[in-house]
Amino acid sequence: MLIRVLPVLPVLALAAAAVSPLFAQQPQLSEEERARRMAEYMEQVKKDLATPTPIQALDSVWIEELTWMEVRDAMAAGKTTAIVSTGGIEQNGPYVATGKHNYILESSCEMIARQLGDALCAPIIKLVPEGSIDPPSGHMLYPGTISVRQETFEAMLEDVVSSLKAHGFETVALIGDSGGNQRGMKNVAERLNERWGQKIALFVPEYYANDEVMRFMNEDLGIVEPKNDGLHDFYWATAMQMVTDPATVRYDERVAAGKAMINGVSIAPKEDSIKVGRQLLQVRVEATVAAIQSATR
Repeated sequence: MLIRVLPVLPVLALAAAAVSPLFAQQPQLSEEERARRMAEYMEQVKKDLATPTPIQALDSVWIEELTWMEVRDAMAAGKTTAIVSTGGIEQNGPYVATGKHNYILESSCEMIARQLGDALCAPIIKLVPEGSIDPPSGHMLYPGTISVRQETFEAMLEDVVSSLKAHGFETVALIGDSGGNQRGMKNVAERLNERWGQKIALFVPEYYANDEVMRFMNEDLGIVEPKNDGLHDFYWATAMQMVTDPATVRYDERVAAGKAMINGVSIAPKEDSIKVGRQLLQVRVEATVAAIQSATR
């Protein structure tokens, strides 16, 4: 198997930088011995990076589900775009799990990556700003919400995007399933591109075009929420979340309790709402894929 060389070079440099302090912490070693051990280590890394994978690769677009060899081979085969998605852990009313945004991203990121054809999904960034911690504000007023400071969120994004660039990804697209995440992703993309002198980090606001999702639901599908129950919960979001797992919106429990309505729209039968959810997700997917392709042509 032919292994692409470009991603290997930055990895070797990173490996050398990482192991150097370890050798430096052994003062009993002479300079010559440290240099010899470093050369041996780097030679082993070089061999590892050129070793073919011994088994058939898993059919997944999620980096965390792949072995490092499978990631390497996927990149060699042309998957040079990485998608970094940001969700959240927040209150979403009495029926919807706090990880709502993350569950939606499980479906949408995979759909985007497969439709692009040249992309992999980084692990979802699940911890985002949700309000001040002390004193609590916003969603932090409700138990179960987990918030991080804006600077923590942006620092995490910088490190994740920088890691992906270091391994040779040519485009790192940032998408967010929550409105509060958009500013941080935009800041990070602009800051990193300026630092690198090239456009590698790509903030994609088109993913969060909820107005278009609702327009499609209302006009094309003929589904309209006639009222607002005053909960942080909406049929269109619940339907998309049900594509990943109906249990995360407590489908069975709500049906049993006669609570399968949200904003005047029933989430039952389950199969119908999942079908709607897939259609709504596709609206987001197509907008996101078009934006990424347009920016990278």
